[in-house]
Amino acid sequence: MNTKFTPLAALAISGMLALATLAANNAWAVSWNDISNQDAVAGLKSALNSSTVKAVEKLAVNGGFWNNAKVKIPLPGYLEDARGVMNALGMKKQTEELHMAINRAAETAVGEAKPIFVNAIKSMTVQDAKGIISGGQDSGTQFFRSKTSDTLRAKFLPIVKKATERVGLAQKYNELAGKGAQLGIIKGDQANVESFVTQRALDGLFLMMADEEKAHRSSRQRHGARSADGSAVGSPGRVGACFLAPSAGTSASARVSGTPARGRVASHRIESR
Repeated sequence: MNTKFTPLAALAISGMLALATLAANNAWAVSWNDISNQDAVAGLKSALNSSTVKAVEKLAVNGGFWNNAKVKIPLPGYLEDARGVMNALGMKKQTEELHMAINRAAETAVGEAKPIFVNAIKSMTVQDAKGIISGGQDSGTQFFRSKTSDTLRAKFLPIVKKATERVGLAQKYNELAGKGAQLGIIKGDQANVESFVTQRALDGLFLMMADEEKAHRSSRQRHGARSADGSAVGSPGRVGACFLAPSAGTSASARVSGTPARGRVASHRIESR
């Protein structure tokens, strides 16, 4: 049976076919972006986990703070300023005992950070990932600072307090500093030893994390991104299954892109432009 279509019917059928094709293409695009986003976020999470673990392991050891001039914690407030006078008055042993104790306390406290960072990494969204990739050299560290500082402080404080309360000079400092705080002479975390040390422990931890992040970004920029089997999956400015900062000359914006090949995903990356 021969079927004839009027020009109007033919036009309607053509329009329907075009809409069907567009819908299919859009469905493919959504599926592709979902795959790309998941892959990029997974790669970033892995890299950030590696950087945080390295930072924690460098600090949460005997001498991690004490032997590192970048993060070594000084005596709090006026004790540091008056150290020479106190030594001259025969209190050198007490000041050294307190100085060592606060750094040991920080080393112990930092060891509790790993599970808190793991939880922050698990909660990371695609938007968080894009912001980190397109951000500054320490944007990953800033993500952790914003997400974990309060939790870390609450975790560190009792550990530091337990370690320092055994040192007589710490108690004397707290008594005097407390009076100074009431008079407005001493402000902020200087008002007691444990708050001072907790804040310095956090600062030191995030400083080391930033160093690890910058080193990772720099390495990826020099050598390019590589997949788990060692094959190249990108170049400076791109992220495949790993973490890399935007290369020089790129803007701060980022997009997820990719191209299917032979019925499968050819590559997944966050590309800066």
